Amino acid sequence: MKSGVVGVLLALVVNYTIQAKGVKSDSVTYTRGKITYGATFSLPDNSKKVPAVIFISGTGPQDRDGSMAGFKFFAELASYLNGRGIAVLRIDDRGVGKTTGIYQQATTEDFAQDIEAGIDFLKKQSQVDTKKIGLLGHSEGGAVSFIVGSRHKDIAFLVSMAGLATKGIDALRKQNAALVASAKIPDHDKKRYNEINELMFQTVYDNVEKDSLGLAKVMQETYDTWKKKDDEYVKSLDTKFDHFRFPIYSYTMQATGAWYRYHITFDPAKFIPKIKAPILALNGDKDLFVACQDNLSNIEKLAKEGGNKDVTTVVVPDVNHLFLTCQECTPAEYSKLKKAFPPQVLTTIGDWIVNHTK
Repeated sequence: MKSGVVGVLLALVVNYTIQAKGVKSDSVTYTRGKITYGATFSLPDNSKKVPAVIFISGTGPQDRDGSMAGFKFFAELASYLNGRGIAVLRIDDRGVGKTTGIYQQATTEDFAQDIEAGIDFLKKQSQVDTKKIGLLGHSEGGAVSFIVGSRHKDIAFLVSMAGLATKGIDALRKQNAALVASAKIPDHDKKRYNEINELMFQTVYDNVEKDSLGLAKVMQETYDTWKKKDDEYVKSLDTKFDHFRFPIYSYTMQATGAWYRYHITFDPAKFIPKIKAPILALNGDKDLFVACQDNLSNIEKLAKEGGNKDVTTVVVPDVNHLFLTCQECTPAEYSKLKKAFPPQVLTTIGDWIVNHTK
């Protein structure tokens, strides 16, 4: 189903509570089509119309606070932006909290339609300046913001935090190579992981139009052919114990699903050149999931190809994918890190939005 459905009922239920001094936090639900969304709408408690931003989560089902690795990513960011005079809508993902639907059956396009429902909600709020509604996406949420921004010319601004802005297959290659390189495993196993990962990514990409059974069959054939060669390679190593395992079954289950098919064929060149709104893009230079320079440079390049000259890119030093200051900067380190944004992340985003919504 495409966006722009006419005559969709947007039903609202609002319960008002006061979150903090000078800030009003509203627990809301609204319905569009078959999905009911649960969200928090927070804004400065004054009589003025204010700019508003919708937060868009990354891959994996998340609650409205953006709870990841013990860090309430979106709750902290919302509190800061509310203090800068900006309203925030943060939404439970499908199947999480008070939002209905099944996350595992949805694609990035479905998530884009979820955000369009949020835009409809904000346009009905008397406190919101409807000419100053923007989007802020993290990781895959950045890709969602590009999709939505490309087809809604009334979006006032976009903020990408480690947003996916390269082709899906390229992102998978880069991400997995970085994770393999950071793993504490022997070099010969790193070589094997890189080989089979590349083979499987390309196999899925080349056969993505097949039905699930057909795709699963060609994936298994590719794996079996590689495994014969790999067995010979392992013999040449003369190693006593081989701890290498590739999860072919679980990977096939994932790769034959709708989300993965969309993700591996995602191409930001279809969307970013169509965005006319100002763009702020931030990436951490220690991010293993979304390569910093590749994605920032692609956002700038593609936006300018479409004639958008108001593009700001920011490299944040020494932070990981969650914008947490890190040392090893591997996923295993997340639990040990201080759960707070570096001040420059908050001020950069706050200053930029304020300056673009005057």
